Amino acid sequence: MTRIAAVHGVLPPHRHPQNEITDVLAKVCLPSGTGRGVLDRLHASARVEHRNLVLPLDQYGKLDGFGTANDIFIEAALDLGAEAIQGALHAAGLTAGDVDMIMCTSVTGIAAPSLDARLAGRLGLRPDVKRVPVFGLGCVAGAAGIARLHDYLRGWPEHVAVLLSVELCSLTLQRDDSSMANLVAGALFGDGAAAVVAVGRDRAAGVRAGGTPGGSSAGVTSGGEPPADAPYAPGPDARGPVVVATRSRLYPDSERVMGWDIRDSGFRVVLDAGVPDVVRTYLAGDVQAFLADHGLTPGDITAWVCHPGGPKVLEAVAETLDLPGGALELTWRSLARIGNLSSASVLHVLRDTLTLRPPPPGTPGLLIAMGPGFCSELVLLRW
Repeated sequence: MTRIAAVHGVLPPHRHPQNEITDVLAKVCLPSGTGRGVLDRLHASARVEHRNLVLPLDQYGKLDGFGTANDIFIEAALDLGAEAIQGALHAAGLTAGDVDMIMCTSVTGIAAPSLDARLAGRLGLRPDVKRVPVFGLGCVAGAAGIARLHDYLRGWPEHVAVLLSVELCSLTLQRDDSSMANLVAGALFGDGAAAVVAVGRDRAAGVRAGGTPGGSSAGVTSGGEPPADAPYAPGPDARGPVVVATRSRLYPDSERVMGWDIRDSGFRVVLDAGVPDVVRTYLAGDVQAFLADHGLTPGDITAWVCHPGGPKVLEAVAETLDLPGGALELTWRSLARIGNLSSASVLHVLRDTLTLRPPPPGTPGLLIAMGPGFCSELVLLRW
């Protein structure tokens, strides 16, 4: 039994409405002005209202190469990563010295030593902490990370494990690139981070149940909802969800559906228009078979925690799984409020599910993400 003790999401400080980002990207990606109509239509149809970015908008046109962008990635990722981990540990009633394993995932920058190694001293992690840096999983890595934490904690049930996702997608934007893939990515992706604290079966009883940390991130907005970076903490009379089982699927002949081409200018996005078709071809059968192995059907699921891949992908997920209206409401909400944060997005949706729409205790939930490979990751939860 793996129990999720806390989820904490953080966002960089520069928040902008979609139309302001559209204007800047037009200057960066379309210097001749050709294709502005296409760009405007893509941004309007993305269903993204705001995004948080790691740099002020006027700095993106000044990035002069991959090295500069990657240096910014490392510096900002360390700040966001430290805030995410500290917030999650505090919400779980744990300290950095309690952490036995840390997994760190990102697909928007490169660091060696890895981010987790650079964060160890800053956070006060033990010298014997087990580190697992992960690169290349992209959007699926939030779900895959929880699944791999579960694998680890099954073997070490007395341990505490942390998953950190940091994605600064804006730094991968390619200048003077009017390709459809670059324009679509520029319409959807934002920046952010998230951390999950999970505990094994033998450790779960010793973790404090509840206690939301103080400070602005623990408050609520004037509309009664927590801000976008509020942590999830179970509360004094509740316990975090349990990971029941996981399943990974890698789909054939799909290497060019999603990913990066590495160029002198950095990460050039590979994003095929056929992603929704892959979802329609495979996802329903995978989900039904996975649930059936545990005596469940899609109708038994009380919460669908889905990565916000974009409008067409979400429509394909809802259609192929025949989901009831509103089943993906929190995923659509996350897409509108902060965009697609690659691997961190599904963790923000998980946090929102637990904070805003907590399912009935004891009922099953399903966390879903897809990414480069092309692949999917399914995580069966019990609330």
